[in-house]
Amino acid sequence: MHADNWANKAKSMGYRSRAVFKLDEILNKIGSKNKYQNVLDIGSSPGGWSQYIKKKYNKAKVYAIDILDMEPIDGVNFYQENIEDIDNIIDIKTLKGTFNLVISDIAPNLSGISAVDNENIFELNQLTINIAKDYLISDGFLIMKTFQNNKLKDLRKEMELFFKIVQTYKPAASKKQSGEIYLFGVK
Repeated sequence: MHADNWANKAKSMGYRSRAVFKLDEILNKIGSKNKYQNVLDIGSSPGGWSQYIKKKYNKAKVYAIDILDMEPIDGVNFYQENIEDIDNIIDIKTLKGTFNLVISDIAPNLSGISAVDNENIFELNQLTINIAKDYLISDGFLIMKTFQNNKLKDLRKEMELFFKIVQTYKPAASKKQSGEIYLFGVK
């Protein structure tokens, strides 16, 4: 399917972004039949992933955080905060260690200077891993976006320190020319 068709399909289905098909494909590939109770969406704006989770797993309690604003979604608790301050959000902190799934489609604003961009991506990914370590239950899942760059090998090694299984995915809905890929981990 052509990249523009993914966006059109998402719009016709009432989703906020084409990214829902990336998450859907990864969840299908990992064979996720889980009934998620608590889901944490890091870097959630515009809300496509939170929206997808609420639609597919309507009983899930979804907590979303982003420094950008996000239009409300029924059943999603959104906090406009920096993810570095997640422990200051009492509603989320009290659930530490109870999340079945942590998802993150976060990306920094790119400068065009690859050394700077790669470092910023790596730092956001490290922060996401650290949050997932603290907030996931044993056997909980992390799905996070990263980019193919010179830091990817280090990032995978870091994930392998804390996660039993680490896999890489390039969903069909990702633009072919994009360097984005997704890492999946089981705690």
